[in-house]
Amino acid sequence: MIAAPAATEHGPLAIICGGGSLPLAVADSVSERGRPVLLFPLHGEADPAGMDRHPHHWLYLGQGGKFQRLARAAGCRDVVLIGSLVRPSLWQIRPDFTTLMEFPRIVAAFRGGDDHLLSSIAGLFERHGFHLLGAHDVAPEILMPEGSLGAVQPSASDRADIALAFDYLWAAGPFDVGQAAVVAGQHVLAVEAAEGTDAMLARVAEMRANGRVRSPAGSGVLVKAPKPDQDRRFDLPSIGPRTVEAAARAGLAGIAVTAGSTIVAEPEALIAAANRAKLFVFGAAAENKR
Repeated sequence: MIAAPAATEHGPLAIICGGGSLPLAVADSVSERGRPVLLFPLHGEADPAGMDRHPHHWLYLGQGGKFQRLARAAGCRDVVLIGSLVRPSLWQIRPDFTTLMEFPRIVAAFRGGDDHLLSSIAGLFERHGFHLLGAHDVAPEILMPEGSLGAVQPSASDRADIALAFDYLWAAGPFDVGQAAVVAGQHVLAVEAAEGTDAMLARVAEMRANGRVRSPAGSGVLVKAPKPDQDRRFDLPSIGPRTVEAAARAGLAGIAVTAGSTIVAEPEALIAAANRAKLFVFGAAAENKR
């Protein structure tokens, strides 16, 4: 088990919930440890299913004043942002008065990549007295361990492809583009950009179907890694059962990620999916990266 940094644990934990299963997994884990949680699911992103398991208040993007009022009333100081979120345009934000007062800073935050945006938004929370934590700080069991999950191990050629992909991601990281690449036979087939991992893998599957990929089915790896200077409180790379299924459709041999810096959603379902597809899911030790 990977140890997490100590959280401040000032009262209940506020969790701002994007899409996917991770927000509820983190909420359940924190609650089981005995700390109350208060969820703030985002309209248009968070899945309503299961939200009733915990106290919650729905928010639109931009309702900073509503969040602050409700979080303070509940005694929350610590905040976690977790779950998928499509980068909005400024025109999709529904600002309340508190957010309007910060709008010049918000406009400046949008002038950059995702890392810049998230770190700037974190600064806004902290200016108002909240303490931003990573989901792994409060639920360390969600992080990928070293080694393989499931029955399949990467081969020597797979490990060579993994090493090349990590080298590429390390070199590209400062440009704040994506966190994933697909490599087969020492050839970079695809790089993640704004479309996300699943869409990138669908692109690889289409290239295989069109004969644009010469390596045989059952070869090649998906590799995900955080950017070198990324704020680890936000947007850590993540994998789940859907990632495994998409990698299988793309004809890959497996998935490799950075151990201790990648979130695993629904690990039991992920392992079952990997075993069914005969794919490996591998956590590379930190010393194997730069």
